[in-house]
Amino acid sequence: MPDEPKPAPEKDLMRLLSDFRLPTMPDVESLAAAQRRNFEALSAANRIALEGAQTVARRHMEILQQSMTEMTDAVRSASVTGSPQDKAASQAEMLKASYARAVNNIQELADLIQKSNSEALALLNRRFAEAMDEVKGLIAKSGDNNNRPPQA
Repeated sequence: MPDEPKPAPEKDLMRLLSDFRLPTMPDVESLAAAQRRNFEALSAANRIALEGAQTVARRHMEILQQSMTEMTDAVRSASVTGSPQDKAASQAEMLKASYARAVNNIQELADLIQKSNSEALALLNRRFAEAMDEVKGLIAKSGDNNNRPPQA
């Protein structure tokens, strides 16, 4: 059986390269816009968290000032003359009211923190979902470009 002539190696290489399709480059403008939106969402979430922290700090100061005023009033009322039983009953009522206010204040601060965190996290979750949709779109667009026949 006679040996068939083998094609030149350059022709094999050229045939292989013509069959090989490189993925298309993603749309750089779209990527830059997506990154810009990611940065904006992160900045907005940080701003929400900072504003929430400032609100909590302001309210905490108000609570401390209110507590100092109440303590001053309590000391004044404790120095009022009366029977020891009356003073003890009055102090017990003040202590009970102070405790109830402290619990309410702690709950209020916790609610403020939770609200701020929820808003920031919701913003980031929305942006993440949008980003994933953008990635799907870019992949689909890239896939469409890869399925096109090579141009001669």
